[in-house]
Amino acid sequence: MKLFNVMVHVLTETNRHLGHADVLREELDGALGSDPTPSSSQQDADWAGHRAKIEKAARAAHPSD
Repeated sequence: MKLFNVMVHVLTETNRHLGHADVLREELDGALGSDPTPSSSQQDADWAGHRAKIEKAARAAHPSD
């Protein structure tokens, strides 16, 4: 396999997975894109509630722990 083909494959996969991570981050913190300001619904939430939401999502993703 040529180095060019390997590099294109790695870049494509990296881009795809970074997109997935961005979607998850937006769901958890309420901020959209690179804007660090959370949406108004997230601004009203307290940090304990926010942490609980993240913890619940993490446990759902890996229920064996």
